[in-house]
Amino acid sequence: MSASQQLPTHHEGGPKPIKRKHSASYYVHRVRESLSTRISKILCGIFLTLLFIIGIAAFISWLSLRPHRPRIHISSFSIPGLDQSNGFENAEIRFNVTARNANRAVGYYYDSVEAFAYYRDQAIGSTPLVDSFYQEPKNTTILYKVLKGATLDVNNDRWKEFRNDRALGTVVFRLDVTAMIRFKVSTWDSKRHRMHANCDVAVGRDGSILATYKNKRCPVYFT
Repeated sequence: MSASQQLPTHHEGGPKPIKRKHSASYYVHRVRESLSTRISKILCGIFLTLLFIIGIAAFISWLSLRPHRPRIHISSFSIPGLDQSNGFENAEIRFNVTARNANRAVGYYYDSVEAFAYYRDQAIGSTPLVDSFYQEPKNTTILYKVLKGATLDVNNDRWKEFRNDRALGTVVFRLDVTAMIRFKVSTWDSKRHRMHANCDVAVGRDGSILATYKNKRCPVYFT
């Protein structure tokens, strides 16, 4: 048989890959790694879920318990005898301060409540309103006081200034209310904070508070 008539020969490719055989300890290790990963993911999911629930609960509690500042209003303010030229001899300033606690679960302890009267940024009188009291949530307290005699510094010249403003239709004053306040939530009491309420108030020709100032909410801040 000639070379051209010889049967074709088949040549196989490279060597076959060798299959690696793993020991039993290898598979045990792989199973343990897989279980550890799954347990870690489950624990992480549980932790994040609990953290989310606690955060929501804390936020709801904060919304329900967060303390609102006291709401201070001047419900009445008057200067009897403002139409009299010699009224300074028996000058008086009468006023009612309304303190409102708008909280649902927070009470206030008020200590050393005082009022200071100003005219053109000059002090003309001061007086204690009350030594101390506790105000329940959703409660309103009215404090009445009269500035006169030793608690009111009004001379003839100051009275003339009052009357000059009166001739223009309005006499403007400022009444500042200060107090030491503690917040009470259930059995917990906060530390003491000094409250300041700055109340602008004006009277008309008759010496009585003008309607635009009656029950007007006073700015309140703490120091």
